[in-house]
Amino acid sequence: MPVRAVLFDFSGTLFRLEEDDSWFAGMELIDDPLSPAGRRAVDEHVQAELMERLTHPTGRSVEMTEEACRAWLNRDLAPSLHREAYLHALRESGLPDHHARSLYDRAVDPGSWTPYPDTVEVLRSLREQSVKTAVVSNIAFDIRPAFAAAAARVDEFVLSFEVGAVKPDPRIFRVALDRLGIAAEEAVMVGDSEENDGAAREVGCGFRLVDPLPTDQRPTGLLDALR
Repeated sequence: MPVRAVLFDFSGTLFRLEEDDSWFAGMELIDDPLSPAGRRAVDEHVQAELMERLTHPTGRSVEMTEEACRAWLNRDLAPSLHREAYLHALRESGLPDHHARSLYDRAVDPGSWTPYPDTVEVLRSLREQSVKTAVVSNIAFDIRPAFAAAAARVDEFVLSFEVGAVKPDPRIFRVALDRLGIAAEEAVMVGDSEENDGAAREVGCGFRLVDPLPTDQRPTGLLDALR
């Protein structure tokens, strides 16, 4: 059966949050707030770890209270819980509150997200072939401005905080298929998480896995997956 629709994950699939060194200028981690020796600079290794904690789709990276754990588990269903969960993770990583807030605000700014080199080409090609497209994302902020800035057009945005379902819950894939008017066996899901995105197979979709590499290291990942 021919593919009539492609569902895409957002982070690590179509776009990637790629930090600028300026985001971390003047930042320090505080291991012991009472000791000058308990402070250390945010070097490139720490930057990488913090960015991983901001973008990693599954699991918990720091110790959490019961309340913080509840926010983490439900973070993609409400902007307030998303903010609470990630600020907690950043503070527990050693960032002072004002630095944690600054970095979080960067992460939820659609302008901070970079499209992969083949994102626009792939979406344009699918549109020219009359293949429908949807973004199916676990996320708690509006990513539409990132697509508008990149001139990347899709037919539907199915965002967890707007539809009340989070991957791997099959309901979020069904919402996307219903909005597109496409049967599951006519659709393919493309994403970087076997656990979350691969769950589309449970409703009958095909699945293609991509590697969430930095954008300059994955020039044709989407093209290769869909070729």
